[in-house]
Amino acid sequence: MDSQRRVVSGMRPVGRLHLGQYLGVLKSWVRLQHEYDCYFCIADWHALIGYPEQAATVADDALEMAIDWLAAGVSPSSAVLFIQSQVPEHAELHLLLSALCPAPWLERMPVYRETHAERHEQGADSYGFLGYPLLQAADILLYRAGVVPVGADQLPNLELARDVARRFNHLFGREADFEARAEAAILKLGKKTSRLYNSLRKAYQEQGDLEALNTARALLMEQSTITLGDQERLWGYLEGGGRVILPEPRPLLGETPRITGLDGGRMAEAAGNAIYLRDTPQQIEDKIIHMPTDPARVRREDPGEPTRCPVWSLHQVNSDEAVCRWAEQGCRSAGIGCLECKGALVDAIRTELAPLQERAEDYEQNPDLVRSILGEGAERARDEARETLAEVRRAMGLHYR
Repeated sequence: MDSQRRVVSGMRPVGRLHLGQYLGVLKSWVRLQHEYDCYFCIADWHALIGYPEQAATVADDALEMAIDWLAAGVSPSSAVLFIQSQVPEHAELHLLLSALCPAPWLERMPVYRETHAERHEQGADSYGFLGYPLLQAADILLYRAGVVPVGADQLPNLELARDVARRFNHLFGREADFEARAEAAILKLGKKTSRLYNSLRKAYQEQGDLEALNTARALLMEQSTITLGDQERLWGYLEGGGRVILPEPRPLLGETPRITGLDGGRMAEAAGNAIYLRDTPQQIEDKIIHMPTDPARVRREDPGEPTRCPVWSLHQVNSDEAVCRWAEQGCRSAGIGCLECKGALVDAIRTELAPLQERAEDYEQNPDLVRSILGEGAERARDEARETLAEVRRAMGLHYR
């Protein structure tokens, strides 16, 4: 398994999804599933840790969200879709990693520091909340994913996963005879490949040549004459460490657009300013018609400034170039009125969501199919998770058979 070709991502189950989640996350998932080996997780344990009072709705919210995933084009034939709690190995790896993760690492996490006081006042300051980022790390490391699509605000959480993986490999990847085993594995590569591996290793360790490191990794992935254990040793030997049992994931930072809500703020369920993927055409029209516009356009003949108008912000991420140009020029010249501008946006969003809503209707009428897809995904995820945990247990001395 090439960790650099594997992606893991997920969402807390929040029920039906809105346009911001579709444009900011789901559309990128649809693209990634054809470029990487993708695992997409409905993180229901995270929902319970963050909001235990909502436990009664978690199962329904997970099903509704899965319908939107499938309707958006996330395909069970191209990616693994599953519910976190149906893969209990997540909990076991979280427990094992908690044995080596220092508490200060968790206490310094921005999300914990920023919300600790507020949650404490609400009586929701739990052990699970402190360990929330470590469970996220376990979600990623369990599948030995090398790539994680994240926004800039999630980078500290991913850095924790990298720190935990590095610490695990340092503590448990150092076999007593590691260097001897690594040198023996190099000989199995053959003379020509061995020389190339050694030269690339030297270039990286002595000169910090990252291109040499990546070339050596690619070289190892092509080898069929060595075992997975030897491959892990040679990966670690490249960097001067031990076996790479848990690869360090790297961020995949995309250009996630900031989707403006109906009130001009960031679109969010909690803000009550969202257009949902399964809103009816009439609901979409009603929401957009009542959106505020540039306050300078008091009368139809007053020119406006699009950058002050949330309707324009939605045009930029939903309408094609010609419509955007028409809306921008028409606003500044007072050539079009706000209702005309909003009407074009209504048409653009309806057109974008129509095929998605048609697919969603099929899944809504067949919830057992959705449950079956998630169940099969959980079995596929468990196959990978079991392999990782077998390696982890063996490395930690927890092998009793």
